Amino acid sequence: MTIARFAAAALLCVVASTGWAQDRVVYHFDDTVAQGLKGLRSLRNHLDVDPNAKIVAVALADGVDMLMEGAKAANGTEFAPLISALVARGMTFEICELTLTARGLKKDQFVLDASYTTSGVVRIAKLQGQGYAYIKP
Repeated sequence: MTIARFAAAALLCVVASTGWAQDRVVYHFDDTVAQGLKGLRSLRNHLDVDPNAKIVAVALADGVDMLMEGAKAANGTEFAPLISALVARGMTFEICELTLTARGLKKDQFVLDASYTTSGVVRIAKLQGQGYAYIKP
């Protein structure tokens, strides 16, 4: 019986160290018009079902538009309150700085709930290398 307990404890350590104990997911946004509302809805639903998931949303190219102050979907829905609600639930939004440079955008144009990453695609690749599942809504 002692060997079985030791094996169970060892398995728990492996599970905890590999992240199996908590889902880790990266959502990739590169088109606000096509992905904005449906992606934010997917994020909300994801957290409703799995509130302990570690979720990072990485926005690049036209995906950064939903994170701009005052940004709205085609139906008039403001993105900022939806983003703030998700951040309050523990997830993070990261904006690609290469996109900002390429498009001549400034950090003060974006919601305060967002953070920044040098390269969106590099960040997504690194997160996947750390065991994050990849979702592109």
